[in-house]
Amino acid sequence: MSTWLQFGFQDSASPLMEQLIFFHDHAMLILIMIMTLVGYFMITLTTNQLVNRYLLDGQMIEIIWTVFPALILVTIALPSLRLLYLIDEVTEPALTVKTIGHQWYWSYEYSDFGNIEFDSYMIPEDSLEVGGFRLLEVDNRVILPYLTQIRLLISAADVIHSWTVPGLGIKADAVPGRLNQLNLLFNRPGVFYGQCSEICGANHSFMPISVESIKPDEFLKWVEN
Repeated sequence: MSTWLQFGFQDSASPLMEQLIFFHDHAMLILIMIMTLVGYFMITLTTNQLVNRYLLDGQMIEIIWTVFPALILVTIALPSLRLLYLIDEVTEPALTVKTIGHQWYWSYEYSDFGNIEFDSYMIPEDSLEVGGFRLLEVDNRVILPYLTQIRLLISAADVIHSWTVPGLGIKADAVPGRLNQLNLLFNRPGVFYGQCSEICGANHSFMPISVESIKPDEFLKWVEN
């Protein structure tokens, strides 16, 4: 992988992550335009010798440099507010999954299907299969259907953890005694990795998250088995 690609986002696997990437590009375009304009002004002012002995004030230019930045802030704030509401919006879910953070592993519950429960531990480096990702592979992946509205309930049993999957645009704290709720929708099949993003103790970096998105009919077969 090239160095430049490491600075970018992962390929999106959900509509929410697509919107987050679009907003990032929108904000970066505005910032680049501002930096270019200000840089041009600074270079021009320091390299020319133009003076105006009789300039006392400039009402028009002061109005422009007050109103123009305000309009720029509005063009950033409106998409940002829209995105915040999209993140908090939870539509009618077809499936509910509860994840609980422990020191130092995750446990999952599929309460809609006969109370399916399992723990998910990181696979040690000496037990990895060929092609496996170090510090990311787990013994039990979270299996979920794609193109399905999923509600994710997040909590913790001991200390604060954080369930984070960058490819899905999801990051939520797992707080003991509290349930946090997220909306999840995969737009393609695949395996997506994440890690606990809250410093939760000595083995904080050894409780990864692995989510596998499969076809809905394959998911029902997995539930039956």
